[in-house]
Amino acid sequence: MAATPNKQEPVFELIRSMSKAEKRNFKLYATRLAGNQEAKFLTLFDCLDSLDEYDEKRILQRCPIKKEQLPNMKAHLYKQILVSIRLLDVQRTVPMQLREQIDFARILFDKGLYRQSSKLLDKAAELALTNEQYTMAIDIVEMQKKIETLNISRGILSKSESLSRLAGTMCDKIVRINDLSNISMQLYGLYLKLGYTRTQKDIDLIIQVYGQKLAKYEACDEGELSFTERFFLYQANAWYNYILHNLLLCYKYVCRWISLFDEHPHMKQLMYDAYLRGYSRLLDSLFLLRSHKRFVSTLRAFEKEIGEIGNISDNARMIALQILYTNRINNYFREGLFSDGIKIIPEVEEFIRNYSNQLDLHHRMVLYYKIACLYFGNGNYGPCMEYLKRIISTRDPQIRRDLQCYARILNLICSYESGIDYNIDYQIRSVYVFLVKMNDMQQVQLEMMRFLKRLNTIYAGDLKEEFRKLYEILKPYEQHPYERRTFYYLDVLSWLQSKVEGIPVAEVIRRRFLSENK
Repeated sequence: MAATPNKQEPVFELIRSMSKAEKRNFKLYATRLAGNQEAKFLTLFDCLDSLDEYDEKRILQRCPIKKEQLPNMKAHLYKQILVSIRLLDVQRTVPMQLREQIDFARILFDKGLYRQSSKLLDKAAELALTNEQYTMAIDIVEMQKKIETLNISRGILSKSESLSRLAGTMCDKIVRINDLSNISMQLYGLYLKLGYTRTQKDIDLIIQVYGQKLAKYEACDEGELSFTERFFLYQANAWYNYILHNLLLCYKYVCRWISLFDEHPHMKQLMYDAYLRGYSRLLDSLFLLRSHKRFVSTLRAFEKEIGEIGNISDNARMIALQILYTNRINNYFREGLFSDGIKIIPEVEEFIRNYSNQLDLHHRMVLYYKIACLYFGNGNYGPCMEYLKRIISTRDPQIRRDLQCYARILNLICSYESGIDYNIDYQIRSVYVFLVKMNDMQQVQLEMMRFLKRLNTIYAGDLKEEFRKLYEILKPYEQHPYERRTFYYLDVLSWLQSKVEGIPVAEVIRRRFLSENK
């Protein structure tokens, strides 16, 4: 029986992710012995490589493999592919080089060749410290200590003291790195779950918990911190201020984040994901701060970086493209050029399809919401609702609750605009219940829900005045410490202004952009 397209088959997904060079290298690796040229796992590889979807029935028809043999054969193939890719990439990846050197040193140690093992470990330690791979450096030092207890001819006392001091220094660094990375990860997890702070209670809680944790590092001399310590310090502070709406402070720390990599360019390749995510936060901060000229120049700089960083790996390429498409769409928003933005949607959709297995739910939801907003700004309410439904149908209510809430509100507005409002009362009740359940009902949302509920009872001649009244009610919240978060997701003020003036929302946004950037 054929497997469904959604079934997760690790070996099939791995083969689909392989480049032509990796497939060619695997064939050379697998056929290095004459007897392997007709091996069953090679036949299985060719079969899986030719399939568009995993289909067990077709595999069994085309491969000389019994059904009961297939699980073991897939596991063997999976391991062989990983080994071949590791051999191909080991010289390009510092962590892989270090693990290889540690393994070689262990082999020499077990053979009693202590001097050779020690020399190998000395070189590995130098490489580890240069690239701040402290956890592996600790493993290397511990092995060096073991060798020194057996090799007294090299001056065991001085060597042992030196190794002990080095181990102590690295342990201190690892403790700080672990603490800062935990703070950063926890803040990012909060953002994925809730988005920006929603109430004063949220703000007080984050300041009380994470503000105190970060405060102890304020007195640190950053010049004495390693690259990795400084990186996690800047990252944690960036997330902390981003969630609290302190966009200027977020921008300050993200600039330090990017500058840190510019000061240590060799770390861009080693920590490409962190470098690219720094650009993502930088662009997002500039977009929300409405600093358009800096946003455009930064986006151009990022496009140049993609040419180099994006070629490091498939993962780097995927992260870079996701950031690029998100911010190109943001640029169309800011300039009010929604009709131009619509043209890149097929390209974005192709990207989502190509990386469907690698792109996580959070980033897919962000792209869906951005595309929906493009369609809304262009007056295409049907396609807008189709993309919003992809977010609304998300099974896990804990992932980006904020997007799930605002997708429902925008969907209500689209229902009204497109005339599909025969069951608007039911839709409003459903959205209201969801917002309350998600603890995301603030004053701005409450005012909008009240207004939408009354829309069908307002006479046509009174509509403009009612839209104007809602605009006047909501406008002061644009600068409110936490109520303003709504305007990060929905440009509801531009929509209301377009209804008052009787012009497309794109024209309102375009006019404002030209006025701000004279």
